[in-house]
Amino acid sequence: MAGIYIHIPFCRQKCYYCDFYKTVNTTQTDNFLSSLKKEAALRKDYISEEKIKTIYFGGGTPSVLNENQLFFIFNFLSDFFLVEPEAEITFEANPDDLTKEYLQMLKNVGINRLSIGIQSFQDEHLKKMNRRHQAKQAIQSIENAASAGFSNLSADLIYGLPGLTLQEWKSSLQQMFRLPVVHLSAYHLTYHQGTPFYTWLKKGTLKELSENDSIKQFNLLIDEAEKAGFEQYEISNFARNGLYSKHNSAYWTGEKYLGLGPSAHSFNGDSRRWNVAHVDGYILGSENNSSGFEEEQLSEKDKFNEYILTRIRTKWGISVYEIEKWFGLKIAGQVEKEAEKYLLSGKMKETNGIFTLTRKGLFVSDDLMTDFMII
Repeated sequence: MAGIYIHIPFCRQKCYYCDFYKTVNTTQTDNFLSSLKKEAALRKDYISEEKIKTIYFGGGTPSVLNENQLFFIFNFLSDFFLVEPEAEITFEANPDDLTKEYLQMLKNVGINRLSIGIQSFQDEHLKKMNRRHQAKQAIQSIENAASAGFSNLSADLIYGLPGLTLQEWKSSLQQMFRLPVVHLSAYHLTYHQGTPFYTWLKKGTLKELSENDSIKQFNLLIDEAEKAGFEQYEISNFARNGLYSKHNSAYWTGEKYLGLGPSAHSFNGDSRRWNVAHVDGYILGSENNSSGFEEEQLSEKDKFNEYILTRIRTKWGISVYEIEKWFGLKIAGQVEKEAEKYLLSGKMKETNGIFTLTRKGLFVSDDLMTDFMII
């Protein structure tokens, strides 16, 4: 089984915090889609003849696409890949794009899971991030999606924003959990180089939230999610009734995936590939039949580090039995020895040879990962 990620690089306007590759120039959309089809045809062998169990439209803003464009994509995917009839097909969307008509169209083309970029339910913070929608539109988009028959609804929120109070964050969380969502992705703001937020932070015109306030907001997130019946199955992801993101879970459990589109990444267990992060370069590469990607062959050390990096973030944790099977008895012993201090400090717990992070450990997860990895 494998997954396909499709990067739609177009946005109607850029958010001030986002560092994903995107462009507001949509004049190349049709040429981009032609190149996307060419790439799919050329790269299908990267994941052999694996059955496709997940397809994920990310961006950018996939909801800039219309019905004909989406049908075009689904048609070539079915031509080149063995897509499971019950495949999870996720579509990222902005709230202001989700009219009743657009939602019905998404149902018609085969989308069965929506990931809606809410980010905040306070207009002040939405404006500060340069989001296109307002809080009322965010609420309405989720209600409309549920009315249109989407039962697998996910939404995103951001905390740690400059000036975000604990009460405002609590209000956003409680509003979210009153809505018919079954999945929440909640991310702490990161100041990525090249974004306006990063520039303003360095200039001193934007003040970063204190670490203490960030920790309080993270704790509140976990508490409010638990009250609402949401399980934290990864550091930033919560689900009700076991409705995890199958696509993202596959990343964390080491399954194969093919990334299509500019800046998209691919992984097949033995190598990683990443595409050129530029629409014009991507289109030009496809016209010249050039590779358009860089590739890294993974050593055994790389594979072990990948395992630690992805699994330690999740409820599935790191298993000494899997490590022994895949990487040998010596490394499994080293992992057990390294875990001892974290068990004693209460940052990890162990169940039947599986080590997972406690809430205390989640706060220092980056340091913890580094200690387990082979440098």
